[in-house]
Amino acid sequence: MTPITAFTTSHAKGDIPVDTRRDTALVTGASSGIGAAYAERLASLGWDTVLVARRAQRLDDLARRLREGTGTAVETLVADLSDPGDLAGVARRAAGDDIGFLLNNAGINGYGPFAGLEPELMTKILDVNVLAVTALTRAAVPAMLERGRGTLVNVASQLAFAGALPPGPLPERAVYGGTKGYVVTFTRTLAAELAGTPLRIQVLCPGLTATEFHRSRGDAPVPGREQAVHEDGGMPVDQVVDASLAALDTGEVVCVPGLEDPAPVDGLAEAELAIRTAARRGGS
Repeated sequence: MTPITAFTTSHAKGDIPVDTRRDTALVTGASSGIGAAYAERLASLGWDTVLVARRAQRLDDLARRLREGTGTAVETLVADLSDPGDLAGVARRAAGDDIGFLLNNAGINGYGPFAGLEPELMTKILDVNVLAVTALTRAAVPAMLERGRGTLVNVASQLAFAGALPPGPLPERAVYGGTKGYVVTFTRTLAAELAGTPLRIQVLCPGLTATEFHRSRGDAPVPGREQAVHEDGGMPVDQVVDASLAALDTGEVVCVPGLEDPAPVDGLAEAELAIRTAARRGGS
């Protein structure tokens, strides 16, 4: 069975060797958190980068650090991936024949009771977390296949597996968890479809991570959650990147950083197989 989970306690640094023809990595949600840390790591390994996010000043600051620190080429694209025009522009860049690595990291959480979720915000969550991930993947994959190499990492969340558990300190998250469940299923299914090709495909499912993400809806503060900051309470972003790169090295499709026992996630694949077998027996 194709391995579906990566678990690491040592967080040994992985290595994604850059092609001698100067491959470029496109990173969405690059202005902070996992996106910024991943961009920094890839640049340190010799990758040129295209940084995509809404916050221009943060992109410019990161681009300057990468150019000065690594000597790599850095482009910035200021884009709101919930905007169709902006998404189309980023998709055109993702389809470039120099793109050897795509990190779909941009996301919006929109935590809160479903019955009170503003329709406009709900649509934006779906646009960024589902539509943009799918569209940018669709843009990048054909050129990667034609070139005979490429890496795709889609960022989901451990809430894709645990969204129905009691909220505890977190508010309700039906739409956010649902979008991340989509990312897991989409990426795993695509990886199975493209098995045997040179492409490396991964869905990265971090848990609580030391970023500003949980105090915001991407960029806008969540009402009532201004003090709910997790920069000091989660896994350091560098360790998330370490786990992802290590999993890419071993060809594992689903990476759950910090998971010490793969049995729970492996059990999901076994459950899927059992359900499919039962359905076939029932004539469905």
